[in-house]
Amino acid sequence: MSEKRNLDIEAGHEPLQVSKKQDSRGIAHIKPEFIVTTSATSSTNTYAPQQEEPVSDRMATGNSGGKKNKQKKRGQNKSRNIIQIKEQYQLCSKLVLGSENGQTCSFGEQCRYVHDINEYLQHKKPEIKIEQFQICPVFETLGHCPMGFKCRFLASHYDPEAKSLQRKPEEEIKKLYDVNHEVNCITPDKKLDLIKKRFSFEKSDYILEIIDAIQQEYRDGLNELNQREKASKTGEDETTEAGEEKPKAPQVLQREQELREKRQRQKDLYLEFKDTRYFSQEKKPLDLNNKKIVSPLTTVGNLPYRRLMRKLGADVTYSEMALAVPLIQGTNSEWALPKAHISEIPGFGVQIACAKAWQAAKAAEALTSHVQDLSEINLNSGCPIDLLYRQGSGSALLDNPARMIRCLNSMSYVSGDVPVTVKIRTGTKDGHPMAEGLVRRLVNETDVAAITLHGRTRQQRYTRSADWDYVKKVSATLREAESEVEEKQKDKRESKLRIQFVGNGDVNNFEDWYKYMEDKNMDSVMVARGALVKPWIFEEIEAQQHLDKSSQERLEILKDYARFAMDHWGTDEYGISQSRRFFCEFMSFFHRYVPLGICERFPVLLNERPPNWKGRDDLETLMGSTDANDWIKLSEMFFGKMDENFVFLPKHKSNSYSN
Repeated sequence: MSEKRNLDIEAGHEPLQVSKKQDSRGIAHIKPEFIVTTSATSSTNTYAPQQEEPVSDRMATGNSGGKKNKQKKRGQNKSRNIIQIKEQYQLCSKLVLGSENGQTCSFGEQCRYVHDINEYLQHKKPEIKIEQFQICPVFETLGHCPMGFKCRFLASHYDPEAKSLQRKPEEEIKKLYDVNHEVNCITPDKKLDLIKKRFSFEKSDYILEIIDAIQQEYRDGLNELNQREKASKTGEDETTEAGEEKPKAPQVLQREQELREKRQRQKDLYLEFKDTRYFSQEKKPLDLNNKKIVSPLTTVGNLPYRRLMRKLGADVTYSEMALAVPLIQGTNSEWALPKAHISEIPGFGVQIACAKAWQAAKAAEALTSHVQDLSEINLNSGCPIDLLYRQGSGSALLDNPARMIRCLNSMSYVSGDVPVTVKIRTGTKDGHPMAEGLVRRLVNETDVAAITLHGRTRQQRYTRSADWDYVKKVSATLREAESEVEEKQKDKRESKLRIQFVGNGDVNNFEDWYKYMEDKNMDSVMVARGALVKPWIFEEIEAQQHLDKSSQERLEILKDYARFAMDHWGTDEYGISQSRRFFCEFMSFFHRYVPLGICERFPVLLNERPPNWKGRDDLETLMGSTDANDWIKLSEMFFGKMDENFVFLPKHKSNSYSN
């Protein structure tokens, strides 16, 4: 249904009984005929606020704490186990594509994996036979299946008589690869250079020395001033009586000489760069104006989800937040995050989190040196996660603007022609916004290409509505600061391009989008949870109307996600397990969509929850279930019967009451 409707309630429409209460905020109003009233469900449909950017499992440590009774269904399951069981009989990687591929195992009989393909097939899990995917989805996408004999859809591309794997013609495979491959994959030798610390961070070392020289010059000037003030107060002469100096050891003399040489080098650097924008470089133009942007999202913002969003109309996507230090160290899990599907290019940015300038510089240099398809590198200065905040990264940078500026300047210098952007919050504490002053400093002291402002504080997390009045105020401050720079410092500011400004927070429908875009100082609006609950939100923005997706249409969206997941993680036992897990993570948001056809009032806000309801058909009811076990039932439509060893515990306790 794509009929355009007004937001107001139709005249004469009887409200729900719940709306007669003095306060019905936070309630999504459902038509009476779709409400399910049972005595057993009054307490099970209680929700806790979910996060826009949920904590990644690689960053979640420790216990949740808090009062046992009140916090029982709130917060996150931080100690959940996400490790999936591996195959008991594993086929040697050299034989995955058969013995005729020319590869031989160098370990021979000492290899701990299975070398007999027939033996492996006897112990392999049963074939997946489902209506949604009757042929291996990866085989359809690429023309061949890289999982070979390990594929759970093996029968669709295996000739049992010839005992060989099937492939489509090479010309067709090449055409399919051109439109379906992944980019930004670091090569093993380059990753090994990072692990072994063989990669030379020449640009980073240079710019960090310049920054250190400027800081040291400031510290020296401050020390001299303090000494003069102290001398004037005490009345002591600055000169001291001459006396015989005690002899010093050669090692001490050598160390003092090295310090003098270093300080002289720092002074030379300071004199050379004190009046120049040394971090300014020619960058690729970044155009976010009127673009449909998906926010960086931890865990759920993976490659298959971003690929789905591109198909559904998104123009710009971002990687999950990558931690700078693991990137520098060549950690596999972190270097998996900058990977992108070819459909995301151009318009793909990588977001990093760091606490210090050296981390920012080296991570940015490693990224620009080892991956090619980047539209921007975004510095996360708004993540509210406690662990990152204690380490000095994420929203902790809001409390230390000077450090944030050093991070941005060092990133800008080493990133070559890739523009650098930043995402911030209104502040760290409620009632103490700081974004206005920070934006002025960013304009005057950095060359960021874009600033994204999330209209909440760190303390607020994702509770209460975003403050768009303040976002609008900051956007006006940005333009005012830009005009001042153009008047006073034309010779210092090399780039004449307007700094892009993007707002973020509580965008759930096309009306929100266009309401916020009325601000002429705003370039675009970033969508986060709204695109998880309702992935077709950009279709609504394009059509400028509310779209009521039927259960079958939503099933097709889930099918696309499942296909993209198997394309990315594979169709072997591990890949199916990973795909199923992230499918359920996606469902933890997707199930929250309340169909317009059953709503008495719409649109439903992000912080509104419906009473227990049933859909217009059984599939719609299943998709709206808050029970994680029902999400697994949905996953079986795409990944086959759940294995007995599969483990899934929702990230949020509010979704795991059935456990």
